[in-house]
Amino acid sequence: MKIALMDSGIGLLAAAAAVRRLRPDADLVLSSDPDGMPWGPRTTEDLTARALAVAEAAAAHRPDALIVACNTASVHALPTIRARLEPAVPVIGTVPAIKPAAAGVGPVAIWATPATTGSPYQRDLIERFARDVDVTEVPCPGLADAVQYADEKAIDETIAAAAALTPRDVRAVVLGCTHYELVAERIRAAVQQPQLPPLALHGSAGAVAAQALRRIGALPSTDADGGATPGLTVLLSGRAEPLPREALTYAEGRVLAAVTPAL
Repeated sequence: MKIALMDSGIGLLAAAAAVRRLRPDADLVLSSDPDGMPWGPRTTEDLTARALAVAEAAAAHRPDALIVACNTASVHALPTIRARLEPAVPVIGTVPAIKPAAAGVGPVAIWATPATTGSPYQRDLIERFARDVDVTEVPCPGLADAVQYADEKAIDETIAAAAALTPRDVRAVVLGCTHYELVAERIRAAVQQPQLPPLALHGSAGAVAAQALRRIGALPSTDADGGATPGLTVLLSGRAEPLPREALTYAEGRVLAAVTPAL
């Protein structure tokens, strides 16, 4: 089995690690675009062209499925990617986990990039799944870039800035950018109020990993295939490269590097 994942940067690590946990035997293809990131400020046409190139680079390795592990690309480029690759390669998009967050108890905050915050796409999800819930949209300028480059000082500063915009009584935070899942516990620590029950964080990695397996008719399995080491192919703007050094800053990146060759 081979599962490909794409993103502008290392935000795809969370979903890749989730796939690895569900299927330790699966080969992974990680395709990102360090030459063109960030994608958020680009026009829809430019972003779509770059996302499609990243998707096609992954598809050239003949995966069984492709996960678009990027909220921005899913918003703007998913129909184009599906039109190009399906039905030969099932394509799974990433949607902010607003629905499960709204099913909980209490107010919800949605942390997302400035481009996504307040967008018609996000507002539509809120209207559909959280109409009767107190929802606060929290823009997080600079957080995805800080995570991408493993800039510890910038991560602390951008999380603190977003936490300051988050109502103190929220009971759940939706991580509306895949990069944010790599620093989920730091977000929890910044938002959690000592007098309140544990804060719920809602990411998308586990859901998209499970959906990818469903799309190809595969079941989760804790056993690697015959003990063989699964493969990992890393594509940076189409070039085969080692896993980026910054990826090893995060537990999800170390999980991948620990059990697979980083080429």
